Amino acid sequence: MHKASPPPEIALPKATRREWVALGVIALPCLVYAMDLTVLNLALPAISTDLRPSASQLLWIVDIYGFMVAGLLITMGTLGDKLGRRRLLMIGAAAFAAASVAAALSTTAQALIATRALLGIAGATLAPSTLSLISNMFRDERQRRVAIGIWISSYSVGGAIGPLVGGLILEYFAWPAIFWAAVPVMLLLLAVGPFLLPEYRDEAAGRLDLISVGLSLTAVLGGVFALKQAAEGHLGVTTWAVGVLGLAAGLAFVRRQRRIHYPLLDIQLFAQPRFAAAICAYALTSFAMFGVYIFISQHLQLVLGLSPLMAGLCTVPWSLSFVVGSMLTPAIAQRISAPRTMVMGLAVAAVGFAGMTLVDGVYGLPALVVGMTVMGIGMAPVFTLGNDIVISSAPPERAGAASALSETSAELSGALGIAVFGSLATGLYRAGMAGQLPEGLSTAAVAEAATLGGALTVAQGLPAPVADALRVAARTAFVDGLQVAAVVGTAIMVFSGLLAWRMLRGPDTPAVASTSQPR
Repeated sequence: MHKASPPPEIALPKATRREWVALGVIALPCLVYAMDLTVLNLALPAISTDLRPSASQLLWIVDIYGFMVAGLLITMGTLGDKLGRRRLLMIGAAAFAAASVAAALSTTAQALIATRALLGIAGATLAPSTLSLISNMFRDERQRRVAIGIWISSYSVGGAIGPLVGGLILEYFAWPAIFWAAVPVMLLLLAVGPFLLPEYRDEAAGRLDLISVGLSLTAVLGGVFALKQAAEGHLGVTTWAVGVLGLAAGLAFVRRQRRIHYPLLDIQLFAQPRFAAAICAYALTSFAMFGVYIFISQHLQLVLGLSPLMAGLCTVPWSLSFVVGSMLTPAIAQRISAPRTMVMGLAVAAVGFAGMTLVDGVYGLPALVVGMTVMGIGMAPVFTLGNDIVISSAPPERAGAASALSETSAELSGALGIAVFGSLATGLYRAGMAGQLPEGLSTAAVAEAATLGGALTVAQGLPAPVADALRVAARTAFVDGLQVAAVVGTAIMVFSGLLAWRMLRGPDTPAVASTSQPR
């Protein structure tokens, strides 16, 4: 008696030149989105001089964009599944261009805050729309991983060139020019997108649950705001109240998703070990990466004394390492499997973090740059394969919501990393500075010296021997904090690797397509 032969595998269609050209088109707005997160910081002095915002308004000008992006990612992902991913991307591009023009024409701080909020709302459409479109355009697994690698590289390149492009623009033009620069890219997307990008939507989508939208927005915004306040040392009643409100809204959101017919977030996806492992690894990696990043720029400028331009150039290899790692990931995963590639990447990232503990040696700057670069190469497979696993685990008609979830987890864990590592840095710095302050300082000067930058400012008004001693003590205390952060980052990467290895050992079980239809 012969055994029945297994059914032949169905070969998925390969992407053509049209899809690869379309990928280049949708990578452009992602690059602009990443640039917009970094380039504004360079323009803050000019904005302060021109618009004269208060200290609180200046913080809102910077933060409101990221707040709105984080709060609306899940909503925009589900909205793209319902309305059509290309349609939502086109609407978002038009809104981003219009809001950029409005921001460039702002004449008051209040107007700039409002237009930055609009930019955040429009920016929230980009990541879930583009990633879910990639999942539909590239059905072949290897091609999809290459496409996701290019997609991630666009963010890395945007983050790398943002300070350089911003500095070049501000060298010859006034600050509004940084907003005008985004308009041509969005107009290009609007011009060619309808012809190159296919439309996909969930034909069986239900009504958008506005209560879930409100709960998710409250949960994410409350969580991010509370974490940022905690990172800045503001642990008053407002921070606690907003944090508790965000947590309560998050719990109510999860409970509601279990009950309604068409949830914003399919909680059942977390029952899949591959999906849960990818989200956990992505979140832990973002937690460690954003947490250690808060030390790096201060170390380069305040400890090593580099100019802002040189400090920016020192971080370029880190950003470019993500490009290299993202491009190598698909070939490595094809040879040794995706789970092994992710675990190997986390091991490499752990080595990078460990190398950063050598920053206090004679070759401290090379050790920092090499450590950051190795860390970036190791993290790239987590981002590339993690996103691939997330969108392939979800049914195709809910790829937008799934991709939004991965981005939201990165936003929240990044904010948590900044808060936790920031608190760690503050505690270690203050412990290192105990007994190091010279006698006779005013209460205001003592309070100002509670940070590295403040201590260096206080030192400028002291006699030379005392000032030099204070500078050495402050920088030594800060470096000690950086080294501890690097050790913690190493431990997180090792733990993430063990967790991923344990949860990803099972066979791949990609989601089955149902009602999603290309149009």
